[in-house]
Parts: sequence; C-alpha cells; structure tokens
Amino acid sequence: MMDIHDILKRLPHRYPILLVDRVLELESGKHIKALKNVTINEHFFSGHFPQRPVMPGVLMLEALAQAAAILGYESLSGSSDANMLFYFAGIDNARFKRPVEPGDQMIMNVTLDRMRAGIVKFKARTTVDDDLVVEADLLCTMRAAI
Repeated sequence: MMDIHDILKRLPHRYPILLVDRVLELESGKHIKALKNVTINEHFFSGHFPQRPVMPGVLMLEALAQAAAILGYESLSGSSDANMLFYFAGIDNARFKRPVEPGDQMIMNVTLDRMRAGIVKFKARTTVDDDLVVEADLLCTMRAAI
C-alpha cells in the first residue's frame, strides 16, 4: 500500500495531472490496484461539460498509465530512478463502458503482461462501484529523462 507521499516519490507528475491518489495493492512484476477519487473540484469539469460534468476519457487512460508506471518502476528496481521515465508508447483495445462523474471512486487494476528490451505491456481496467468503466492494453517504454 502507498499513500500520496509514496506516489509522489515514484511519479514525476504533479497537480493538476497527477491522477493516482492511493495504491491499495501492489505485487511487483505482476499487479497493482490503485484509486482515484473524482471530485467536482477537478479542473477539467469546468469545461467538460459545465451542464453535465464527465471525466474525459483521455484522462481515464492517463490515470491507468500512471498506475502502470508505478507498477513498472516497482517491478524493475523497487523504486523509480530519477533519470528514467515511463512514456506512453501505445494504446490498444481501449473501450469506454460508462462515464465517470464527480463523486465516483475509480479503482484501477493493472497487470503487467510482458516486459522486454525496455518495452512494457500492461492490461488495464477501471471500475466504479464494481461496474467496468474503461479497459485497454497499454504499451510503455522506459527512457532517460530529457
């Protein structure tokens, strides 16, 4: 389990783009379960959409990618290297099943599928109240920070 302070040590992201609030479970090399509390105070809700606030799908995928990066860092060395970053390299089979709204708690489950030559493939899915919200296959690459 990781709190926000541990997450900040592992991810380079900061407000307003840090989208992982807590890690509930983590098994290095295998799986991570993380959460994002979605509140009306999120900066994107003022424009998406003012009459019916809905979290943008690209940010749901970004939250999954951040959870995947934590799993990747922990699977490689047990902690992040300040000179290395996980970058998105691809998204396959992304499917959105229902909107995410203020007050929802996103539970993100990411499984490490394979890791070869600096390329890591993850299977990822998010639920809200046990309902599937989004699922995707994520491809990331680890590179030196620019």
